[in-house]
Amino acid sequence: MRFIRRTHYIQDIALFKHEGQIFWYCALMIALLASPFLLSNFYLGELSMVFIYAIAGVGLMLLTGYTGLVSLGHAAFLAIGAYTHAYLLARGWPFLVSIPAATFFTAAIGGIVGIPALRMTGIYLAVATLAFAIIVEQILSHWVSVTGGFRGMAVQPPAIGNLSLDSSVAFYFVCLATLLICLLLALNLLRSPTGRAMTAIRDSEISAQSMGIHLAYTKTLAFTISAGFTGLAGCLLAHKIGYLAPDSFTLLTSIQLLLMVVIGGLGSLHGVIYGAMFIGLLPQGIALLRDTLPPAVAQIPGLEPGVFGLILVLVLIYEPLGIYGRWLKIRNYFEEFPLYRKATHKRQRRYLRTERLR
Repeated sequence: MRFIRRTHYIQDIALFKHEGQIFWYCALMIALLASPFLLSNFYLGELSMVFIYAIAGVGLMLLTGYTGLVSLGHAAFLAIGAYTHAYLLARGWPFLVSIPAATFFTAAIGGIVGIPALRMTGIYLAVATLAFAIIVEQILSHWVSVTGGFRGMAVQPPAIGNLSLDSSVAFYFVCLATLLICLLLALNLLRSPTGRAMTAIRDSEISAQSMGIHLAYTKTLAFTISAGFTGLAGCLLAHKIGYLAPDSFTLLTSIQLLLMVVIGGLGSLHGVIYGAMFIGLLPQGIALLRDTLPPAVAQIPGLEPGVFGLILVLVLIYEPLGIYGRWLKIRNYFEEFPLYRKATHKRQRRYLRTERLR
């Protein structure tokens, strides 16, 4: 059993809690750096998609898991980032300039969307963001001169000068480096006063306001940062799929992102990684499931969204802390063995936003 004693505030906000974390993170990095030399292009492509989902999940986790604002419209931010990046590349913008420009533009749109959503919480906010996603989908479908409409829009391959990044290995390293930068930015944000303010709003808006936290500013900033991360993921997703169409960013995409953070574990960046791995592997599992089901059942329209919804309900009922919460229980079992007691870690409900004073 490891005892961590903190005697200073700096220890509480340290990036790593103990030396063991540094060792395991270094081992994970070595494994990820060695993966291109051990895996085929197919698995590298799947890992790249997991990294892209994880980047988008970091943005949604900051909004939903740490600020307590539910969003069903993050597919719209994903689409805005992807289409903006593809449009700028088609106009001759360099790759290293187009990605930051598309990211900041998506963040600005997120800030604008966050302003009217300040007075809404819970299901009302979810419906409002869903309406925003539907509006964006209609704009992408009918603004033919910019997006190509239903015909779609081709995306130029990524390149830095004369160096092409279109190969599976190069794009894998681009996605990995981007994910690491996003995780470091998110960790430093959460350790800052702004991150503490976001967490306070999630726990209780009334208590946060009584402590002097500006609710409107913090919520708008959370929307802005979340949209920026998601727009960055959209830029990489545009290169991954190679061709953009409005039906690539539907309600199912928003449900997948929300499912990712809930199943991974709300309020944890580790949960984002677990959830991204789950979402990345789930389509393959559903494809295998279709082969084993009777044809009458396998050809039912909407089978994939139904499976997503069923998994989400089961996780909320039986494991509300997600995959990362289950891992913590397993880890605590071995750390406290043989003193572990089953009643030590009781199953508890995790709400997106607690309202203790209402």
